[in-house]
Amino acid sequence: MQLSFLRPLYDRPGPWCSVYLDASRDTHDSRPAVDLRWRSLKGSLLEQGADQVTVDAVEEVVRRHDPMPGDYGVAIFATRGRVVLTEYLSAPPLRDLASWSALPHTMPLVAQRGEQIAWVRVLADRIGADAIAVSAGGVPRKSHIVGRESYQLRQVNPGGWSQSRYQRAAMEAWHHNAGDAAAATAELADKVGADVVVVAGDVRATGMIAAQLPERWQDVLVRTDAGSRARGADPMLMDDVTVQTIAEIADQRITTALDRFGTQEDVGAGLDAVVSALQRNQVDTMLIVDDPSATGELWVGPEPTEIATDPRQLEAMSVADPQRVRADAALLRALVGTDADLTVLAPEEAPELTDGVGAVLRYVDASTPGRGNA
Repeated sequence: MQLSFLRPLYDRPGPWCSVYLDASRDTHDSRPAVDLRWRSLKGSLLEQGADQVTVDAVEEVVRRHDPMPGDYGVAIFATRGRVVLTEYLSAPPLRDLASWSALPHTMPLVAQRGEQIAWVRVLADRIGADAIAVSAGGVPRKSHIVGRESYQLRQVNPGGWSQSRYQRAAMEAWHHNAGDAAAATAELADKVGADVVVVAGDVRATGMIAAQLPERWQDVLVRTDAGSRARGADPMLMDDVTVQTIAEIADQRITTALDRFGTQEDVGAGLDAVVSALQRNQVDTMLIVDDPSATGELWVGPEPTEIATDPRQLEAMSVADPQRVRADAALLRALVGTDADLTVLAPEEAPELTDGVGAVLRYVDASTPGRGNA
């Protein structure tokens, strides 16, 4: 999981208000319920010492954000009277939460977000296509593609000497329209950095589009005849194929990270090893088991790599005033600051991971803990 979307939170000093709120409004009494939940969180923030102007900024977002249909949540991060990041959650948080702390409490957000897969889906027929692309950050782009050919799209059977000419004309029209759809699909895929391209709909059209996609997108192409552009067509089968494809890619990423971690054998396992690696800008991908009940703490200084299990380590690094913070908050800040990735695991995916945390390292040298130097 790339964490660059969190960077604005670490470019500013704290302390931070971090709020996770069930904002669902799908019943007649939902607004009073949201207001009641927010009042409880607001009181908690003020009790923790949050300043009134920052709490008011969060309240403005709670009361004025654009509501979504169905059940959902919002995560809001604010400091010094300004909301810096607001994220919609596709489902309500496990519990409403409000914290006032030196670092933003971002672990619930990344755990619920999960692996973000950039994808493009194209629903095609012989006239054109409708495409949607979603970036890893969840930003959608849409395109309606009308092929250049609108004449002679059916293979008619007029008989006589002209029949083969009509057949060829239809095939050429389909081919041209598919080429237009393929070009638009490739453009969208380039814009979002797609991990997968799903081409659905008319079987002849999908085949022609697939054949004309640039080679760089052939390896991530999935074709299906599910879906139709006809008015009133049921999108469920096509949606199911898309969701299943995205889920499989997310699972593959997790498996790859675990496999890479496993090949390291005796390095990068456990909190001490991960903290040491983060100090040295050595982490490529951190693995962490999602544990909402976790209360562990670490010590930090102003810089992302100033992270330690003992404040004396930071004092040795000339950090004048080490602060004790949530361990997961410190780890995530260090990952963002060193451009490292994160893989969030369910407990059953890594039951033997020491301290519930590990790291795939960018490099291993003679001073790396675990190579006989711990």
